[in-house]
Amino acid sequence: MHPQRLILIVAITLGVGYGWLRGAFDVPARADASSLIGQNATVRGLQKATFAAGCFWCVESDFDKVKGVVETISGYTGGAVRNPTYEQVSSGGTGHTEAVEILFDPAVVSYEQLLEHYWRNVDPFAANRQFCDVGAQYRPEIFVHDEAQRAAAEASRQRIQQRLSQMIVVKITDAVPFYRAEAYHQDYYKTHPVQYRYYRWRCGRDSRLEEIWRGRT
Repeated sequence: MHPQRLILIVAITLGVGYGWLRGAFDVPARADASSLIGQNATVRGLQKATFAAGCFWCVESDFDKVKGVVETISGYTGGAVRNPTYEQVSSGGTGHTEAVEILFDPAVVSYEQLLEHYWRNVDPFAANRQFCDVGAQYRPEIFVHDEAQRAAAEASRQRIQQRLSQMIVVKITDAVPFYRAEAYHQDYYKTHPVQYRYYRWRCGRDSRLEEIWRGRT
């Protein structure tokens, strides 16, 4: 086979493979601007946290493992466009970042404990990227819902900074409208386990986290 044709085939294959990993070929369902979490929290007396740490598939998976977390929703927040689609956000033109809203039971897990878990699952030194995903749409950010959460988040960031030699660049921001992502993004690590595991490994997420926290308590 001619070398140029072989290179073209390899390039196309890699491009299609990455699109498959990022869910490009799943049939999208339109996002609902109102989060179920907001409704549930009011009715059930639970609390809400919102964290951005790169790919929301991974963030959702990481927080679903925490005892006391009742529900997680992947979505978009921090931008200026109403009801954005995945295609719009991933292009980087809306100002949103991929994020996860978390409904939790404060009698089982505190907001401070969720913050500790957050720091263990984010690259705190990368402002406009996380792991292999590049762009402001993957920026890490803590979105606080009241002054108590802001005080807790700022105190937590200060404590973590004392353990690390590099400067933490994660911002703490007042929560703004959160838009639920398309249905095929919800619980992606459960519905597409092979694709998810390969994506997470290829992205180097866990190896980078191990590098950051190795030897630190």
